[in-house]
Amino acid sequence: MALMLDVDVRRKLAPGPAPRRVVLADLRFTMDDAEIVALVGPSGCGKTTLLRMVGGLDTELDGRIGWTVGARPVIGTVFQEPRLLPWRTVRENLALVRPPDAAFAAGLVDLLGLSHAIDLYPPALSLGMARRVAIARAVAVKPALLLLDEPFVSLDPAMAEQGRLVLLDAWRARRCAALLVTHDIAEAASLADRVLLLSASPTRVLRMVVVPEAHRRQGLAAGARFAAAAI
Repeated sequence: MALMLDVDVRRKLAPGPAPRRVVLADLRFTMDDAEIVALVGPSGCGKTTLLRMVGGLDTELDGRIGWTVGARPVIGTVFQEPRLLPWRTVRENLALVRPPDAAFAAGLVDLLGLSHAIDLYPPALSLGMARRVAIARAVAVKPALLLLDEPFVSLDPAMAEQGRLVLLDAWRARRCAALLVTHDIAEAASLADRVLLLSASPTRVLRMVVVPEAHRRQGLAAGARFAAAAI
Protein backbone atom coordinates (compact mmCIF):
# COMPACT_ATOMS: atom_id res chain seq x y z
CA MET A 1 0.00 0.00 0.00
CA ALA A 2 1.05 3.59 -0.62
CA LEU A 3 0.36 6.72 1.38
CA MET A 4 -2.73 8.48 0.05
CA LEU A 5 -4.02 11.00 2.59
CA ASP A 6 -2.20 13.21 5.10
CA VAL A 7 -4.43 15.07 7.57
CA ASP A 8 -2.89 17.83 9.68
CA VAL A 9 -5.51 20.02 11.36
CA ARG A 10 -3.90 22.47 13.72
CA ARG A 11 -7.21 24.14 14.53
CA LYS A 12 -10.80 24.02 13.32
CA LEU A 13 -13.36 26.48 14.68
CA ALA A 14 -17.09 25.91 14.91
CA PRO A 15 -19.18 28.15 12.62
CA GLY A 16 -20.98 31.16 14.04
CA PRO A 17 -20.24 34.47 15.74
CA ALA A 18 -17.21 35.08 17.97
CA PRO A 19 -16.05 33.70 20.27
CA ARG A 20 -16.01 30.52 18.18
CA ARG A 21 -15.45 27.17 19.85
CA VAL A 22 -12.39 25.12 18.87
CA VAL A 23 -13.71 21.81 17.51
CA LEU A 24 -10.47 20.13 16.39
CA ALA A 25 -6.93 20.89 17.54
CA ASP A 26 -3.60 19.28 16.65
CA LEU A 27 -5.34 16.35 14.96
CA ARG A 28 -3.02 14.39 12.67
CA PHE A 29 -3.16 11.05 10.89
CA THR A 30 -2.40 9.43 7.54
CA MET A 31 -4.14 6.83 5.40
CA ASP A 32 -2.87 4.36 2.82
CA ASP A 33 -4.60 3.79 -0.49
CA ALA A 34 -6.37 0.51 0.29
CA GLU A 35 -6.92 0.50 4.04
CA ILE A 36 -9.96 1.05 6.23
CA VAL A 37 -9.46 3.49 9.11
CA ALA A 38 -12.12 3.95 11.78
CA LEU A 39 -12.63 7.11 13.84
CA VAL A 40 -14.16 6.49 17.27
CA GLY A 41 -14.92 9.28 19.71
CA PRO A 42 -17.61 10.83 21.91
CA SER A 43 -20.71 12.44 20.42
CA GLY A 44 -20.14 16.01 19.30
CA CYS A 45 -16.36 15.72 19.11
CA GLY A 46 -16.23 16.66 15.42
CA LYS A 47 -16.04 13.33 13.60
CA THR A 48 -18.56 14.38 10.95
CA THR A 49 -16.85 17.77 10.64
CA LEU A 50 -13.60 15.94 9.92
CA LEU A 51 -15.27 13.84 7.21
CA ARG A 52 -16.67 16.99 5.61
CA MET A 53 -13.19 18.51 5.51
CA VAL A 54 -11.67 15.39 3.96
CA GLY A 55 -14.50 15.33 1.42
CA GLY A 56 -13.91 18.96 0.48
CA LEU A 57 -17.29 20.18 1.79
CA ASP A 58 -15.65 22.32 4.49
CA THR A 59 -12.39 24.07 3.63
CA GLU A 60 -12.15 26.52 6.54
CA LEU A 61 -9.35 25.21 8.75
CA ASP A 62 -5.91 26.04 10.05
CA GLY A 63 -3.84 23.19 8.61
CA ARG A 64 -4.08 21.03 5.53
CA ILE A 65 -5.75 18.00 4.01
CA GLY A 66 -2.98 16.66 1.77
CA TRP A 67 -3.32 14.17 -1.07
CA THR A 68 -0.16 12.36 -2.11
CA VAL A 69 -1.95 11.30 -5.31
CA GLY A 70 -2.13 14.94 -6.41
CA ALA A 71 -5.56 16.58 -6.65
CA ARG A 72 -8.44 15.36 -4.50
CA PRO A 73 -9.37 11.91 -5.84
CA VAL A 74 -12.83 10.55 -6.61
CA ILE A 75 -14.69 10.26 -3.31
CA GLY A 76 -17.86 8.30 -2.49
CA THR A 77 -19.85 9.15 0.64
CA VAL A 78 -22.36 7.19 2.71
CA PHE A 79 -24.18 9.54 5.09
CA GLN A 80 -25.96 8.74 8.36
CA GLU A 81 -29.24 8.91 6.43
CA PRO A 82 -29.51 7.30 2.97
CA ARG A 83 -30.43 10.61 1.27
CA LEU A 84 -32.18 8.95 -1.66
CA LEU A 85 -34.45 11.06 -3.85
CA PRO A 86 -37.95 9.75 -2.98
CA TRP A 87 -39.43 10.58 -6.39
CA ARG A 88 -36.86 8.41 -8.18
CA THR A 89 -36.65 4.63 -8.21
CA VAL A 90 -33.62 2.75 -6.95
CA ARG A 91 -32.48 2.41 -10.56
CA GLU A 92 -32.88 6.16 -11.13
CA ASN A 93 -31.09 7.05 -7.88
CA LEU A 94 -28.14 4.92 -8.90
CA ALA A 95 -28.18 6.36 -12.43
CA LEU A 96 -27.48 9.82 -11.00
CA VAL A 97 -23.93 8.76 -10.16
CA ARG A 98 -23.45 5.67 -12.30
CA PRO A 99 -20.09 5.71 -14.12
CA PRO A 100 -19.67 4.79 -17.79
CA ASP A 101 -18.74 1.26 -16.67
CA ALA A 102 -22.28 -0.09 -16.77
CA ALA A 103 -21.10 -3.67 -16.25
CA PHE A 104 -19.50 -2.74 -12.91
CA ALA A 105 -22.66 -0.94 -11.77
CA ALA A 106 -24.86 -3.88 -12.79
CA GLY A 107 -22.57 -6.32 -11.00
CA LEU A 108 -22.71 -4.16 -7.88
CA VAL A 109 -26.51 -4.22 -7.92
CA ASP A 110 -26.45 -8.03 -8.06
CA LEU A 111 -23.71 -8.32 -5.44
CA LEU A 112 -25.58 -6.19 -2.91
CA GLY A 113 -28.89 -7.98 -3.45
CA LEU A 114 -30.71 -5.01 -4.99
CA SER A 115 -31.98 -6.59 -8.21
CA HIS A 116 -35.47 -7.28 -6.84
CA ALA A 117 -35.81 -3.68 -5.59
CA ILE A 118 -34.36 -1.89 -8.60
CA ASP A 119 -37.70 -0.36 -9.71
CA LEU A 120 -39.03 0.47 -6.24
CA TYR A 121 -39.22 3.97 -4.82
CA PRO A 122 -37.36 4.75 -1.56
CA PRO A 123 -40.54 4.99 0.60
CA ALA A 124 -41.17 1.31 -0.23
CA LEU A 125 -37.74 0.26 1.11
CA SER A 126 -36.82 -0.73 4.63
CA LEU A 127 -34.16 1.43 6.28
CA GLY A 128 -31.65 -1.41 5.89
CA MET A 129 -32.39 -1.73 2.17
CA ALA A 130 -32.21 2.04 1.69
CA ARG A 131 -28.79 2.04 3.33
CA ARG A 132 -27.74 -0.75 0.97
CA VAL A 133 -28.72 1.44 -1.97
CA ALA A 134 -26.71 4.31 -0.46
CA ILE A 135 -23.64 2.06 -0.26
CA ALA A 136 -24.13 0.97 -3.88
CA ARG A 137 -24.46 4.60 -4.99
CA ALA A 138 -21.21 5.57 -3.22
CA VAL A 139 -19.22 2.64 -4.62
CA ALA A 140 -20.68 2.92 -8.15
CA VAL A 141 -18.49 5.96 -8.85
CA LYS A 142 -15.40 3.75 -8.35
CA PRO A 143 -14.01 5.96 -5.58
CA ALA A 144 -10.41 6.08 -4.47
CA LEU A 145 -11.74 7.02 -1.02
CA LEU A 146 -15.00 6.02 0.64
CA LEU A 147 -16.30 8.21 3.49
CA LEU A 148 -18.70 6.44 5.87
CA ASP A 149 -20.53 8.54 8.46
CA GLU A 150 -22.06 6.06 10.93
CA PRO A 151 -23.77 4.17 8.08
CA PHE A 152 -25.48 1.65 10.38
CA VAL A 153 -26.67 3.95 13.16
CA SER A 154 -30.27 3.33 14.36
CA LEU A 155 -30.40 -0.17 12.81
CA ASP A 156 -31.19 -3.15 15.02
CA PRO A 157 -28.20 -5.47 15.69
CA ALA A 158 -29.15 -8.07 13.07
CA MET A 159 -29.74 -5.49 10.36
CA ALA A 160 -26.54 -3.62 11.27
CA GLU A 161 -24.52 -6.83 10.98
CA GLN A 162 -26.08 -7.50 7.58
CA GLY A 163 -25.18 -3.94 6.58
CA ARG A 164 -21.55 -4.50 7.58
CA LEU A 165 -21.39 -7.64 5.46
CA VAL A 166 -22.88 -5.75 2.50
CA LEU A 167 -20.37 -2.96 2.96
CA LEU A 168 -17.47 -5.43 2.96
CA ASP A 169 -18.82 -7.08 -0.19
CA ALA A 170 -18.89 -3.66 -1.88
CA TRP A 171 -15.41 -2.80 -0.60
CA ARG A 172 -13.97 -6.07 -1.88
CA ALA A 173 -15.54 -5.40 -5.29
CA ARG A 174 -13.77 -2.05 -5.40
CA ARG A 175 -10.87 -2.01 -2.93
CA CYS A 176 -10.16 1.55 -1.93
CA ALA A 177 -9.31 3.61 1.10
CA ALA A 178 -12.25 3.98 3.50
CA LEU A 179 -12.65 6.36 6.44
CA LEU A 180 -15.36 5.16 8.82
CA VAL A 181 -16.96 7.18 11.62
CA THR A 182 -18.63 5.06 14.29
CA HIS A 183 -19.45 5.23 17.98
CA ASP A 184 -19.17 1.43 18.25
CA ILE A 185 -15.70 0.17 19.22
CA ALA A 186 -16.57 -3.43 18.29
CA GLU A 187 -17.83 -2.33 14.87
CA ALA A 188 -14.65 -0.33 14.31
CA ALA A 189 -12.44 -3.30 15.20
CA SER A 190 -14.49 -5.66 13.03
CA LEU A 191 -14.05 -3.55 9.88
CA ALA A 192 -10.91 -1.45 10.14
CA ASP A 193 -7.20 -2.03 9.69
CA ARG A 194 -6.60 0.75 12.23
CA VAL A 195 -8.80 2.42 14.84
CA LEU A 196 -8.15 6.04 15.85
CA LEU A 197 -9.51 6.85 19.31
CA LEU A 198 -10.45 10.53 19.52
CA SER A 199 -10.70 12.82 22.53
CA ALA A 200 -13.59 15.09 23.43
CA SER A 201 -13.59 18.51 21.77
CA PRO A 202 -11.20 20.13 21.00
CA THR A 203 -10.55 16.80 19.35
CA ARG A 204 -7.23 15.12 18.72
CA VAL A 205 -6.08 11.52 18.26
CA LEU A 206 -5.56 9.96 21.69
CA ARG A 207 -4.42 6.56 20.48
CA MET A 208 -3.99 4.55 17.31
CA VAL A 209 -4.74 0.81 17.47
CA VAL A 210 -3.77 -1.66 14.73
CA VAL A 211 -6.29 -4.49 14.38
CA PRO A 212 -4.61 -7.89 13.78
CA GLU A 213 -5.61 -9.84 10.69
CA ALA A 214 -7.08 -12.60 12.89
CA HIS A 215 -9.79 -10.18 14.09
CA ARG A 216 -10.07 -7.88 11.09
CA ARG A 217 -13.18 -8.33 8.95
CA GLN A 218 -14.08 -11.52 10.81
CA GLY A 219 -17.44 -10.26 12.08
CA LEU A 220 -18.67 -8.26 15.04
CA ALA A 221 -17.95 -10.98 17.62
CA ALA A 222 -14.24 -11.06 16.65
CA GLY A 223 -14.14 -7.28 16.73
CA ALA A 224 -15.77 -7.22 20.16
CA ARG A 225 -13.25 -9.74 21.55
CA PHE A 226 -10.33 -7.69 20.28
CA ALA A 227 -11.83 -4.43 21.50
CA ALA A 228 -12.44 -5.84 24.97
CA ALA A 229 -8.82 -7.00 25.26
CA ALA A 230 -6.94 -4.20 23.54
CA ILE A 231 -8.91 -0.95 23.50
